[in-house]
Amino acid sequence: MLVKERMSRNPITVRPDTPVTEAQALMKREKIHHLPVLDRDGRLAGIVAEKDLLYASPSPATTLSVYEMTSLLAKLAVEKVMSPKPFTVEEDVPLEEAARIMADNNIGGLPVLRGATLVGIITESDLFRVFIELFGARQKGVRLTVVVPNERGGLAKVTAAITKAGGNIIALGTFLADDPTQGRLTVKIDGIAKEKVLEALRPLAVRIEDVRES
Repeated sequence: MLVKERMSRNPITVRPDTPVTEAQALMKREKIHHLPVLDRDGRLAGIVAEKDLLYASPSPATTLSVYEMTSLLAKLAVEKVMSPKPFTVEEDVPLEEAARIMADNNIGGLPVLRGATLVGIITESDLFRVFIELFGARQKGVRLTVVVPNERGGLAKVTAAITKAGGNIIALGTFLADDPTQGRLTVKIDGIAKEKVLEALRPLAVRIEDVRES
């Protein structure tokens, strides 16, 4: 899956000279948390996050009046609080690479480029939706987490056992286990009772960590 398949296209943007108050109102109205900042030539100049605008606001302990605070913020431009030269990704980058960049740099959104042109934005919310889809969170079935030996063909044995028992795999994820000689699988299955899943997988498992119907 590539970034272009899950990004928000034609993102809402602001200019460097956009007042902070206007950017705040825009985020609230559109229910978004990141705004790419484009210069007069349409090139990416930065990105401003909701938290940047919050940090720009006066402290609740300030002695300024509401009128004075509003007046000051109206004169403060986005370019003063934005992140210049933001991390970006190309639209053809794998989705997991975008997730890695966000996690490694503690950021919640990445402008997506095609060459030098802004074509979208990928955010934590987009990744959460993919996560829900990957694990079949909106589908009913038996969800099971099992630790198995980390060996060639191990995953094939698990899926074959589920199929032989009459189950249909809705979703499957592989993860590192505490022991490097083992792997952890989370699988969601329909068309089969919980007891039958356990019966099919116990002979293959080091241990079954969790099983539930959802």
